[in-house]
Amino acid sequence: MAGKDETTDAAREKDRERWLARFQIRLAVQPAVDRAVMLQAVKDVTVHCADTGEHPRTAFGDPDAYAVQIAARLVPADRAVHARRRNAVADALDSVLRAAGGATGL
Repeated sequence: MAGKDETTDAAREKDRERWLARFQIRLAVQPAVDRAVMLQAVKDVTVHCADTGEHPRTAFGDPDAYAVQIAARLVPADRAVHARRRNAVADALDSVLRAAGGATGL
């Protein structure tokens, strides 16, 4: 019976790790999320789960949705808007460069 408990515990731990990895990835792609925001958010989740024994999905829900929520809470709105504009300009420039690369003679 102990083998089954160990297997179940290992599966739960792996699921927690997957949740946290997905959260970190989704958080990292949010506009203006820097290292400090990332570290604070991950710390908050891990401390809460360690203190309560809750699975992060139970405590915080979907990792993608929670990352968006946390970024909105921890990143100042003006900094996020600036980052979105900068990303839009970079995307537009990239699109133009790809289109120009397909033109003959360029």
